[in-house]
Amino acid sequence: MRIGLLGTGPWARAVYAPALAGHPGLEFAGVWGRRPEAAAELAQRYDGTPYADVDALLADVDAVAVALPPAVQAPLAVRAARAGRHLLLDKPLALSVADARAVAEEAERAGVASVVFFTARFQKEPQAWIEDQAALTGWFTARAQWLGAVFTTDSPFAASPWRQEKGPLWDLGPHALSVLMPILGDVTRVVTAARGPGDTVHLILDHAAGASSTVTLSQTVPPAAAGTEYELRGASGVTVMPAASEDAAVALTRAADALLACAESGRPHPCDASFGLRVTEILAAAEARLSADTE
Repeated sequence: MRIGLLGTGPWARAVYAPALAGHPGLEFAGVWGRRPEAAAELAQRYDGTPYADVDALLADVDAVAVALPPAVQAPLAVRAARAGRHLLLDKPLALSVADARAVAEEAERAGVASVVFFTARFQKEPQAWIEDQAALTGWFTARAQWLGAVFTTDSPFAASPWRQEKGPLWDLGPHALSVLMPILGDVTRVVTAARGPGDTVHLILDHAAGASSTVTLSQTVPPAAAGTEYELRGASGVTVMPAASEDAAVALTRAADALLACAESGRPHPCDASFGLRVTEILAAAEARLSADTE
């Protein structure tokens, strides 16, 4: 499968480009970016072609990987699907339900494979843990915490305008939902959404299997307090998701494996654009609750 990369930012440079260029089942065509000089530099580093025009890249590939802000990703994903190109996308799929629905509907209409890169779903230990817990019943509560220090350190993502504007709900919320929903079922209700210190957001969610979950998200915690944890309690006892031994580039390699398999089989992946749409709907509902509580 010949694949092109859309995006030249820190995530594209650190994860997408090396993973795609080093994948044995992919031919890395090259890079398009909103900054032509950055696209040229990144393409040259991995022996690819810098594309000055998106349509030129689409005409030259079988699939695209998108490492761009969600508001930019969504319309380009629609454009790529319309051209018949398979989609390796990032989270969140979009920043509005309408934009996310447009991606999911166009991917289905065009019959292209789609995989949204929810990191934990493609890391060996977390993926196995999620599958094991999903096979059990009787879960009572779950607790998800993703406490980051993007805005309290020199992280390259601190300069991201969309992260500054939308906060941890949209940046980290997709990760939390991608872990909780396969185990506890769809979110049937956003019970509570409240703000805490800094940019912290607290959620209480009801799930289709009868359990409730609490989610705490932040990108402004003191560096010493940063960390991620998922805990489940129920009839089977208490279990905590193990830490991943693999970095994001290895996980993206697995996501590319999934895209190849879906393109060949025609069967959808659990993390396809439709799932990305559902996550967007839940985030939008939580954002609406936050807005209502602060008015």
